Amino acid sequence: MMHSSVFSKIIHREIYANILYQDELVTAFCDISPKAPIHILIVPNVVIPTINHVTIEHEAILGRMLTTAAKIAKQEGIAEDGYRLILNCNRHAGQEIYHVHMHLLGGCALGPIISLY
Repeated sequence: MMHSSVFSKIIHREIYANILYQDELVTAFCDISPKAPIHILIVPNVVIPTINHVTIEHEAILGRMLTTAAKIAKQEGIAEDGYRLILNCNRHAGQEIYHVHMHLLGGCALGPIISLY
C-alpha cells in the first residue's frame, strides 16, 4: 500500500488541485471532470487502494471523510437540499484510481442513482 497515486500528488501539492479542505487525515478538492454543479473528492491522506483494503486502523479516517463531507456540503450551500456521497470499489463499480475516494455530488436534483429491480 506504499504506492503513489495522482491523489497522493495532490495531497502533497506536487500537482495542482483546487483544495477546499485538508487536515492530518483527509484532503478534499474539486473534481477536474465534474458530473454535477458541485463535485468534490474527499480522499484519505494515506493510500488505501480499495474499500477491500480498509482495516480497523482506518476507521478514524473514514469517519473524518464523512464529517468532512457534511462540513463541505454546508459550506457549499447544498446540505439542506441534499447531496450524494459515492464510494466505488474495484472496476465493476467504476473505480478508476486505486486510492479510496468519496465523491460528494450536489447542486441540482440528482435523481435515482440506479434501478434495483
